[in-house]
Amino acid sequence: MITRIKEYRARLSMTQEELAKAVGVRRETIVFLEQGRYNPSLKLAHDVARTLHATIEELFVFD
Repeated sequence: MITRIKEYRARLSMTQEELAKAVGVRRETIVFLEQGRYNPSLKLAHDVARTLHATIEELFVFD
């Protein structure tokens, strides 16, 4: 899985910690998401996308 979370987060000048708090997870979860090492639940993917003003399809590429 490839993610563009870091890119979209940077556009909003948002830290990993801020994104984590906004979606209700630990910062480490955001780190793993950005590295493509964690497959999020649909709810988490939706919450991250909404917070970053993007769609799930824009943020996550599943092969």
